[in-house]
Amino acid sequence: MHKLLEGKLALVSGIANKWSLAYAIAQAFSREGAALVLTYLGERQREAIEELSRELCTAAILPCDVTRDEELAALTDSLRGLNRPLGAVVHSLAFANKEDLARPFLETGRAGFLLAQEVSAYSLVSMARAVAPVMTDGGSLSTLTYVGSTRVVANYNVMGVAKAALEAAMRYLASELGPRGIRVNAISAGPVKTASARAIKDFSSILDTVESRAPLRRNTDPAEVADAAVFLASDLARGVTGNILFVDAGMQLMGF
Repeated sequence: MHKLLEGKLALVSGIANKWSLAYAIAQAFSREGAALVLTYLGERQREAIEELSRELCTAAILPCDVTRDEELAALTDSLRGLNRPLGAVVHSLAFANKEDLARPFLETGRAGFLLAQEVSAYSLVSMARAVAPVMTDGGSLSTLTYVGSTRVVANYNVMGVAKAALEAAMRYLASELGPRGIRVNAISAGPVKTASARAIKDFSSILDTVESRAPLRRNTDPAEVADAAVFLASDLARGVTGNILFVDAGMQLMGF
């Protein structure tokens, strides 16, 4: 099969740099023929996204701070201005204060807890509300999660709780958006060396554990996550919604 996303307009949010899972997904989408809308946070990040976009099939680069309702409303208007339906969306947004990933979960402050929830979980709801009006032919909305949502992972702390909320939000959105032909799913990726992952204390030990214990005896390749995202965005996944697709070398099935 070739050009699985030919003719589709796809929005990818959450690219921070060339090591981001979102960037790997954008590369795979571009390879498969999608025209991309990339979002950025603030003018400083815009330059980086513009640089990365030169290697992609990019239709537009738009600002989107998911904590600002006015920017989400502007995103809807800008997408309408492209005069074509949006067929796929990738939500790859998460944030928690570094100190909340380094101290016991019990010590998480109210502000840090709410910040992680807003950026990492509620943003899926707010983004879905912003993009649904331009997904007039239906399509796919995918988000990224991690097994720390259902299992205790050392030092994942407040982010694990946020990912649990993200997964619940994904299921409710799948139910509500299904009648519009919009499928909502999550990819649970294995640990990958990204900028956000490096904020987790002793992250390298997690990689070592996965490599020694996962059924495939290796860590996750970002390209594997990207190809899974292509599948979910394509017509091959037309009957798939409300699901979590694990791309983690099988680590999620292992016990003690």
